[in-house]
Amino acid sequence: MPSFKQALKWIFVLGPVVTHALPVKEARQESGAPSGGLSDIDILNFALTAEHLESEFYRQGFAKFPDSDFMALGLSAASIASLKMVGQTEATHVSFLTSAIAAAGAQPVQQCTYNFGFTDAATMVATAKVLEAIGVSAYLGAAPLINSSAILGQAATIATVEARHQTFIRSAASKEPIPAAFDTPLQPRAVFTLAAPFIQSCPPGSNLAITPFPSIALQNPAAAIPGNDLILADANQPGGAQFCAFAAPGGAQFAPLTGGKCTVPQGLQGEVYMMVTKSQSIEDSEILAGPAVLSPS
Repeated sequence: MPSFKQALKWIFVLGPVVTHALPVKEARQESGAPSGGLSDIDILNFALTAEHLESEFYRQGFAKFPDSDFMALGLSAASIASLKMVGQTEATHVSFLTSAIAAAGAQPVQQCTYNFGFTDAATMVATAKVLEAIGVSAYLGAAPLINSSAILGQAATIATVEARHQTFIRSAASKEPIPAAFDTPLQPRAVFTLAAPFIQSCPPGSNLAITPFPSIALQNPAAAIPGNDLILADANQPGGAQFCAFAAPGGAQFAPLTGGKCTVPQGLQGEVYMMVTKSQSIEDSEILAGPAVLSPS
């Protein structure tokens, strides 16, 4: 079994790899919906999709691995109890969002079937560290798209808890709990791209009006370390690619993509999202492939 520190080194996720294609539901064009076609209820269902995934991730993980496996990583009994509380609060978020969506007269999305690829407790905790960072980024990215101040307030009560989850897991991993003064927002399509590799299939009517971006295909994914060059598997794909974007706490950095090659910037902290873009922007409209998750610290 790998050590806890080994499991928390650089992680490069080349998703999405979806076992079954997810049918795309036509976006609802309700009055007041943002230009992207997502209404406030769509955004709540997007949040519920993420909370379903996180809740089931912890449920399956704790069912598979005994406390002794987590203690072998150096976690105390108190830390294991706190980690389990993270899973319980994710389940509470599911109940809260389900009730809020139903109370608005809409149909809440149901839980999907997932494949988390669990191998041991170390990789579970390492994945939890990444999932919680994505959760924070998802709520931050969705906030500007919400029209209703009441719904925005409800989402904010969850976002702050997701941030505490991330801080706790970073502390338990002996990482700097607050690696930067700001967190990293991601727009819905980028977030769904990161969630898609875990989703095998969803019940009819529970598929989002969002499709994942193509994955980033690299010749040398193991070289995703600051200062190293990353080389695309095909220098001509994706078409129109101009930059490698590295979205990190405190802002995004862009490396020119020349001849299918770009250099990983220095000074990256926390969880970093790598994307291939057509401009120096990480708006969903500018992303051509990715994001993939890099964890430098």
